[in-house]
Amino acid sequence: MGGRERLAASPLRHWRMVFMASPLAASRAPHPLETISASLGFTERGSERLYSYAFEPPAGVPATNVVTRAHTVPIANARPIAHRLSLDVEGFAVVPHRTAVRDFWDEAQTLALGHPETAEIVKAATGAARVVVFNHTLRRRTGKPDRSPDAPRQPVARAHADQTVRSGPQRVRDIMGDAAEALLSRRAAIVNVWRPVRHAARDWPLALADAGSIDLADLLPSELIFPHRRGETYALAHDPAQRWYYIPDLGVDETILIKCWDADEAVARFAPHTGFENPITPPGTPPRESIEFRTIAFFD
Repeated sequence: MGGRERLAASPLRHWRMVFMASPLAASRAPHPLETISASLGFTERGSERLYSYAFEPPAGVPATNVVTRAHTVPIANARPIAHRLSLDVEGFAVVPHRTAVRDFWDEAQTLALGHPETAEIVKAATGAARVVVFNHTLRRRTGKPDRSPDAPRQPVARAHADQTVRSGPQRVRDIMGDAAEALLSRRAAIVNVWRPVRHAARDWPLALADAGSIDLADLLPSELIFPHRRGETYALAHDPAQRWYYIPDLGVDETILIKCWDADEAVARFAPHTGFENPITPPGTPPRESIEFRTIAFFD
């Protein structure tokens, strides 16, 4: 690989190569998927450490030094293979689920019903012994940038992964306190659960990268600065070898699970993703509304 290491370059990659050479794999090999061409935002490399403020920065300080460049890439319709997508192979999965929450914009309902059912979704999908839902974010696309505290959060239009090799364990420590070190002595993973709110996500859906197609060198650590803490995410540099997918018309009874970090180095650890303007979205489609739950899965 010329010194560049793909995320799937691990015992898992060897298993996949052996599997794909088997007669069984040949019978299950996917047919070419229908693709669209769309513009995604990628981060330009630079000499400075990347950062972004999640609030109004100090006077005279730019809100971010991240430089984004759009690249048009093929994005495959993953519907035909959705049943076999895996958090531990591609880094994302599609899970049907009918929620008991009538209105996710009602914080009380979301906390009382949405958090427990999300924990069960992740437990069932991963086999984890315990799942902690530690926060959630609602988004409503308006097309108007607004950093005021009460403004609805907008879709993220830049490819990224929510955690890094450094921030993943630190997030466990932030959330779990004194219990964290014992929990981190075994496998833990941070998994987001993303779902549409009120109507299907036809407008500005998610594009998801196959973790096995991501070169480690293209994951660029970027500091995320909050008023009372500092986190770190991965921005993503563009590489034509990256494989991108989306789930057309993801419905309110469906969820996408996204691997944000995994302590296990033999599986997919990071699945970069981004919202994008789908060029085939019909005029008049309602603006995207969505919620993402952030969870930590702990394994025995």
